[in-house]
Amino acid sequence: MGRVAGRWSVLGAAMAQCILAAAAVLTLSLLVRGEGGVERGVVGGGSYVAAVYEHRLIQNPQPKVPLSRREALEHMRQNLDVFEEQAAAAANQGAQIIVFPEDGIHGFNFSRESIYGYLETVPDPTAVSWNPCSDPTRFPNTEVQHRLSCMAKAHGLYVVANMPGSEECQTHIPPCPPDGRYQFNTNVVFSANGTLVARYRKRNLYFEEFDPPSDPQLVTFDTPFAGRFGVFTCFDILFYSPAVELVERLGVRQLVFPTAWMNQLPLLTSVQAQRSFSYATGAALLGANIRADTLGMTGSGIFTPWEALYHHAGAGAPEAGRLLVKTLPVLDSLRPDLRPRSSPLPLLFSGYQEPQYCLQGDGECQGTAPKGWGRLEEPATLSSPFKAEMMYDRFTMVLVQGTEGSLSVCDNTLCCHLLFRRLTAPQELYALAAFDGLHVVHGTYSLQVCALVRCGGHTPETCGAEIDHAHTLMDFRLAGNFSVRHVFPGVLSSNMQLDRPDHSGWEGRGNMQLDRPDHSDWEGRGFYMSRRGMGRGLVTAVLYGRAYDQDHTQTNV
Repeated sequence: MGRVAGRWSVLGAAMAQCILAAAAVLTLSLLVRGEGGVERGVVGGGSYVAAVYEHRLIQNPQPKVPLSRREALEHMRQNLDVFEEQAAAAANQGAQIIVFPEDGIHGFNFSRESIYGYLETVPDPTAVSWNPCSDPTRFPNTEVQHRLSCMAKAHGLYVVANMPGSEECQTHIPPCPPDGRYQFNTNVVFSANGTLVARYRKRNLYFEEFDPPSDPQLVTFDTPFAGRFGVFTCFDILFYSPAVELVERLGVRQLVFPTAWMNQLPLLTSVQAQRSFSYATGAALLGANIRADTLGMTGSGIFTPWEALYHHAGAGAPEAGRLLVKTLPVLDSLRPDLRPRSSPLPLLFSGYQEPQYCLQGDGECQGTAPKGWGRLEEPATLSSPFKAEMMYDRFTMVLVQGTEGSLSVCDNTLCCHLLFRRLTAPQELYALAAFDGLHVVHGTYSLQVCALVRCGGHTPETCGAEIDHAHTLMDFRLAGNFSVRHVFPGVLSSNMQLDRPDHSGWEGRGNMQLDRPDHSDWEGRGFYMSRRGMGRGLVTAVLYGRAYDQDHTQTNV
């Protein structure tokens, strides 16, 4: 997420999931996975082909040392040569759009001064119509944009890339920096004929040598093959604006997402965040990440609410890039003429409903447990609540003991409830965890989180540790009395494989409809998800709630 400061996921918390899915590919060292099943809503005229490329960055070995423009261009040329190869490969597989990662052209860990040679002026495409490939001399020092424009034109596909942009300003007019220029973390989009069609300046910065835009905007672009897409970058996914606002206010259901994401288990690896965001918002998400093993960077994917194709490099795998290409249904809410009739838009932040039933001790709900659960007359063996650090936050936890039962844990106003049944011998330790408060490490934002996590060892002190494997098969229903309306469900199984809930949603009245933009039908009576019949051991199940209206954000942490 811009300049890297230690091995901490950009999301000291953040969000990626659901029903039918695509093809699965799994190797021992490089994990590219799709979820088996029938592709839903992929029909002629109602689908398109998307590509993302996880790029093994060719980094400047001395990023703090200023380079001349010529030297900076030579460095960027090495990464752009790889982009060119991958754009050609994607086009040969029928791709109509390709997304490259944040920092993929220039790298990171610069100072404000040392990145100067990399900067280019990126004009506003809503004010200027410009095709850099056809008109390369219109603006000075735009060699990177010229290369990207010609790349798009040569291969006949939309190109989404990230680059450092700049704009001159007058130092006596705040907030102009003392050096007389703004520096922006910039996404650019070029159409299939090479025209610059979108420019997005990253709003939520994370240890970066860039400035936040003084006039932040919601940026979209239109395509002839799939309608409208929205654009945001990396750390943005954790905040309401622009990520959720694009979906809720503008109705955008197709999103491109360049990122430079450092993974952090157990809650928020890159593919977890991407999958749960796609699932919760009912949107397609095209996420391209950097590959850099020393920084824990990997994890890219192409997601819809129903299906996923993704890549997370396994431990010890060769450090290499990975191209993903997938056919997707059109989800543009403004273009029903493009959208397949068999692929209706899913509801925002609701998921898929199941018959309601009671957790132990909950006297308000009615109904029966899902078929196969049976009735759990006794609560699980209870342990005393304890505190443990997870994702730099102090969670309240209880151990999950025995083979089946129900239990609860509360933190401040949030109470989390678990109904579970182990299908294998209880040899691995699990904890039910709750956090309701302000996250203050590497960013400040308000959270409500319920999580079922495998502990790193056999004692409570190991709960919350980073662990990526498990053998325990477990059916579960996880729920919480969330007072926020934005909850992102996620399930992670052993060896970095994503799973999906069978059902999720608001209990009682609480399904948010697209035709109710004020969400006046929402009552925060509780959000749940359930999963039965997992084929791999459970590492993490999480309901990740964001209290956006309670944030005390910093524009550049």
